[in-house]
Amino acid sequence: MPNQTGRVAVVTGANSGIGFCAARELARQGAHVVLACRDPVKGERAAAAIRAVLPAPSLQVEQLDLASLDSVRALATRLRPPRIHLLINNAGIMAPPRRVTADGFELQLGVNHLGHFALTGLLLSRLLAADEPRVVTVSSLVHRRGRIDFDDLQSERHYEPWRAYGQSKLANLMFCFELQRRARVAGTALRSLAAHPGYAATNLQLAGPSRWWERLGMSVTNRLIAQSADDGALPVLYAASAPSLPGGSFVGPGGPGQVRGHPRVVTAAAHAYDEDAWRRLWDASEHLTGVRYEFAPRARGAA
Repeated sequence: MPNQTGRVAVVTGANSGIGFCAARELARQGAHVVLACRDPVKGERAAAAIRAVLPAPSLQVEQLDLASLDSVRALATRLRPPRIHLLINNAGIMAPPRRVTADGFELQLGVNHLGHFALTGLLLSRLLAADEPRVVTVSSLVHRRGRIDFDDLQSERHYEPWRAYGQSKLANLMFCFELQRRARVAGTALRSLAAHPGYAATNLQLAGPSRWWERLGMSVTNRLIAQSADDGALPVLYAASAPSLPGGSFVGPGGPGQVRGHPRVVTAAAHAYDEDAWRRLWDASEHLTGVRYEFAPRARGAA
């Protein structure tokens, strides 16, 4: 990873799993890392764990509940750095029983996609003010099973946990691709990329599903098949820092089935490249969150 000294990185869900590993390694390379966590107590524990293994990391813990647009807006207001070089949209929830966010969104769509859509838009001016800014959005192999149901986007008529999770992870990819298209058309330096960790052993598999046989099966496969959270974070870190990686790239493990292995650029499912769906999802996301993206070319000489 290139040296990150002087760069500011915001990582959502940085208190555990992929987010924690990514935050630690960015701090190791000199970045000032904002750990944006739903539970600030867990965020402070994560920061303490990083300080225990690094000599003098530059860390900042901030509360962020992606299930509340008020919380998203509050974080965007509190953050003081005038320039943000890297935003990693990592936090997520997987396959819980149907619940809704504080704003009435289906929980998985609200946390995994709409909360990050709003956060990115609210931080956009500070990203555009930075030198070589990047947004990395974490998707999943399960995007392959996802379909964007524009007639029932909130799964009000029919809810199946894994179907809703697949939709949210496909939405992550479509958001990444459409953000890159819009950033390019606007003539900005912003690069939007996506990554997925393959099958990495984190608490995500055990925190969301409510059915005991799902948790048992995932506990077994975590031990037998999954790679570590550190290895799962490698595609995210590659997307966040590889100098020559073009915007719009999707990075995942390079092994069979993209389940594990060293990071490389991978291809998403064919339906993830539906540009009409990108635009429809973007319009729906703006309408639901009330966040409009204002692009402007990066000012000359910005750092």
